[in-house]
Amino acid sequence: MSVCLDSWAILAWLDGEQPALQRIDELIETRPVVSWINLVEVYYRVERDHGRAAADETLAALRRTLSPDLPGTARMIEAARLKARAPIALADCFAAVTAAAHDVILLTGDPELIELPDPPCTIEDLRH
Repeated sequence: MSVCLDSWAILAWLDGEQPALQRIDELIETRPVVSWINLVEVYYRVERDHGRAAADETLAALRRTLSPDLPGTARMIEAARLKARAPIALADCFAAVTAAAHDVILLTGDPELIELPDPPCTIEDLRH
């Protein structure tokens, strides 16, 4: 079984936050899918907090561990349609439509995604 991770999940995992750390560690060998949009979000957060070298190292490690997914035009339109109907971040939209496209569960702790009415995919809350 594979899953999809959003930026919230990856950052929590990198920071060692429980219970996200334990749940992702259980599934990491399945090479979870992640939208490149979410990887870019992780990159800028790591660079902002720890510098460019740390961001480059983190991205390289994540590319070896996860299955990055570059959205095509159709997926970009799906993300835009979700954004048009829901007051959530655009990166969150990419996470949800990427999980839906791969027919996998989206792991997150982001309240915007967890509380999303009629999500395009199944969502698992990593906060508890």
